[in-house]
Amino acid sequence: MFNGDTLRDAMISAANNLTNNRKQIDDLNVFPVPDGDTGTNMSMTLGNSARELEKLSGESAGKVAKVNASALLRGARGNSGVITSLLFRGFAKGIGDDEFVTADNIASAFELGVEAAYKAVMKPTEGTILTVARVASEYARAALNEGKDALGVFDAAIEGAKTALEQTPELLPTLKKAGVVDAGGKGFVTILEGMMSVFKDGVMIKSSAVAETPAEEEGSVSAAGEFETEITFTYCTEFIVNRSAESDKEPSELRAYLETIGDCVVVVDDDEIIKVHVHTDHPGNAIEKALTFGQLVHMKIENMRDQHERAKHDSESAKQKPAKSADRTETFTPVTPTKPVGFVSVCAGEGLASLFKDLGVDTIVSGGQTMNPSTDDILRAVESTPAETVYVLPNNKNIIMAAEQTIPISTRKVIVIHTRTVPQGISAMLSFDPDTDVEANAIEMQKATERIATGQVTFAARDSDFDGHQIKKGELLAMLGGKISFTETDLEKSVMKLLKQMIKRDSQFITVIYGEDVTDEQAAELVEQIQAKYGSKAEITVINGGQPIYYYILSVE
Repeated sequence: MFNGDTLRDAMISAANNLTNNRKQIDDLNVFPVPDGDTGTNMSMTLGNSARELEKLSGESAGKVAKVNASALLRGARGNSGVITSLLFRGFAKGIGDDEFVTADNIASAFELGVEAAYKAVMKPTEGTILTVARVASEYARAALNEGKDALGVFDAAIEGAKTALEQTPELLPTLKKAGVVDAGGKGFVTILEGMMSVFKDGVMIKSSAVAETPAEEEGSVSAAGEFETEITFTYCTEFIVNRSAESDKEPSELRAYLETIGDCVVVVDDDEIIKVHVHTDHPGNAIEKALTFGQLVHMKIENMRDQHERAKHDSESAKQKPAKSADRTETFTPVTPTKPVGFVSVCAGEGLASLFKDLGVDTIVSGGQTMNPSTDDILRAVESTPAETVYVLPNNKNIIMAAEQTIPISTRKVIVIHTRTVPQGISAMLSFDPDTDVEANAIEMQKATERIATGQVTFAARDSDFDGHQIKKGELLAMLGGKISFTETDLEKSVMKLLKQMIKRDSQFITVIYGEDVTDEQAAELVEQIQAKYGSKAEITVINGGQPIYYYILSVE
């Protein structure tokens, strides 16, 4: 059996092992489009947990497992990161409140983790990390039934994971054709091997990589009108309460008290912590009350009046300078709901951010194809939106799962519209009816995404033999509905050819969104060609989106 400190070291070792092998796992991705690759997303997810685990000492295995699960949930990025967090959330349930990791609770932990992960995926695909984790759990249970000890059961789980990983190309033809195994499955095996190094040999694998970019820079949040709100209370007070096992107090009691001494109260909790944000003139009173719920960590008290004046000064100075990059980080303030409905949208590019705000989006999470924001990034955006119900538009298929993880931990009612592209997000916003109830709107917004055909022109990030296409790194990729349609070397030709595939007899609207690597002159010349060919049958709109990665995003309705 293993104690809490050993489990802590094992998880940190796993995070380091994943970081060290991140590039190798990224390179297993067979899809040639530049994206938030599997190794990177899983590495950043576990990195968030490692930072929290390093603060623990002398805790039970159950406590360590719960802290790990909570940190993974908040740091989860991309589908692979979310699935990893779900596997370890189930793992924590399997260990429960036990002092030690034992053969019995290891087997239960794997099974509960697999159950949680499969339930979260709408259409589970075999030949992925799900298969690798499932077979690992089956091997672990068999080893337990054979009377193996904790190390033997864990060793059997790794054997099962490796066996399943080798078989993933037989379950997914795209993997077999590319001659690789599943990247997510490889990441999971890498995690288990990092843990085993501690369990078996007492050796924590050290990280050989430079520190990751902080999450705040990867998935930044911006809110419209951030300098326009009158400051009622002086001190922005934030802290985390490590909940006391002896206390049966409910977080709602703390929230109710904080609302009597301030505003902008946000209280988010799970089994282990209570995360608090409040604006008040008496931060000491907030801290005293919180201490009755448990020990406090990560306390931060800032004078907002002073910050406000400095921010205004910096903002006025910035207006005299050239505009910054589309992905600059802006501050935000969690707020108390003042209206029934609000919106959060994920996008990259100042033009797209401005467009979504014009359509009524309250808060923008900066991110997208190569920058999958974490669950915590999206949660912070939701909590900073002054609405009782918040619709979230991920606008990328690899961000939907991270967005959905905010539903059970937000203080708001969160509705995630499954927008897989920016045009789908725009269509969803345009279909919103303020006179209709929230559930009916959710249905109509989702339906609106199905009426939009989306085309994208980007570049190949790697050589690939994918879906019948021989692709060379650097070639232009024309994508229709998320699938590769053809490759090209001429940008204008690729757009016109793609539009020809998208236009139908009843098409009425064409939208052309050009990115940061396309000049205004290039876009104007292309739009002239589109106008000449399709202007008589469809209304054409052109938008300077400023998005990275995609030269053009096209929509036809």
